[in-house]
Amino acid sequence: MNSATRIGNRVCFNTVILDRFSNTLRGKGIASLASLSETHQLLYKTCRDFAEGELKPIAAKTDREKLFPKKQIEEMGALGLMAICAPENVGGTGLDYMSYAIAAEEISRCCASAGTIMCVHNIYINAIHNFGNDKQKEEFLRPYTDGKNIASFSLSEPGLGSDASAVTTKATKNGSVYTINGTKSWTTNGVESKALIVFATTDKSKKHKGISSFLLKKNIPGLSLGKKENKLGIRGTSTCNLIFENCNVPEENVLGELGKGFNYAMITLDAGRIGIAAQACGIAQAALELAVDYASKRVAFGAPITRLQTIQNKISKMAVNVETARLLTWRAASLKDAKTPHTKEAAMAKLVASEAATFNAHQCIQVLGGMGYTSDMPAERYYRDARITEIYEGTSEIQNIVIAANIFKERGL
Repeated sequence: MNSATRIGNRVCFNTVILDRFSNTLRGKGIASLASLSETHQLLYKTCRDFAEGELKPIAAKTDREKLFPKKQIEEMGALGLMAICAPENVGGTGLDYMSYAIAAEEISRCCASAGTIMCVHNIYINAIHNFGNDKQKEEFLRPYTDGKNIASFSLSEPGLGSDASAVTTKATKNGSVYTINGTKSWTTNGVESKALIVFATTDKSKKHKGISSFLLKKNIPGLSLGKKENKLGIRGTSTCNLIFENCNVPEENVLGELGKGFNYAMITLDAGRIGIAAQACGIAQAALELAVDYASKRVAFGAPITRLQTIQNKISKMAVNVETARLLTWRAASLKDAKTPHTKEAAMAKLVASEAATFNAHQCIQVLGGMGYTSDMPAERYYRDARITEIYEGTSEIQNIVIAANIFKERGL
């Protein structure tokens, strides 16, 4: 990026490059991007260039060998992607959620594992930015903005499933500390993280209103890790249990107000779903691009298979899916940036985008035929990576419940 001039954590390109880039967007079949602001187009190009050059070449090995892409994550931190919405006065990049959606899509298009690491880390960052005090931001946010230190957001528990209000991990007040006991599950970035937000019950009688959130360093006594899960997809990320046995956390590490943890989690996950929707858009876009490229080169019955109507129908549906998902994701991000309610819209984006990712990955394999079923091509990896987007940050079934509940609420029902 010799033509780039750094301003803080941002990268800005000169006008000649921007004009040239804008004219190529429609030719790439990504028409919706041409409507972006100059800042967002520049961010898109920066992320796309980085992802193509640094993530795409290592994505297969990252998946195959279950490698955490440490070098690339640090480079993403240097670009400002690991604290993209946090303000500059705490070490963040100071961009908006539309920027987050654009960046998450492009990173995930080339490596869904890197996209997951980025999204979960930003969930941690955004929660502290929104609910933490100045001291907590200096200790638990600022050192985690450059990609060198990774963090986790730990809400799920064994057997908890989709009922986030049924947290059983307990935090008992003992003088000036809270003693935490329990087990957290499905903690993304759990092995590499240096800090985390953990949710525990401080008053069981109040049910979800008795859940609080705590900040702690991973090396704290009483915290141990369970085994690293062997997953179907996003295999470059670590997922594990966190086991708390008489783990003492100073009371000043309570994030926000006592008993507000469940509310904080729901607010954070609303925004987090925008990132997961963007990740799914990236996978869907990658599958579409691969299918189009392969179809243009594969000859059958004496002509490229792009001439076959059945292939055209598949490509058409895949393209419509990804554009629809992207626009829903951008709508949710725009509402978030406007500080207006976006729970329903974030759920819609996550639902449609995750289903688009799975559909497109499936159809990509069909277009490639036998080649799509082998690890020589990334189609099967797209399919495996896509499946988790319909599960984490709330399953598709939960998104349907959220959407319907908000529609009824809007109508006073």
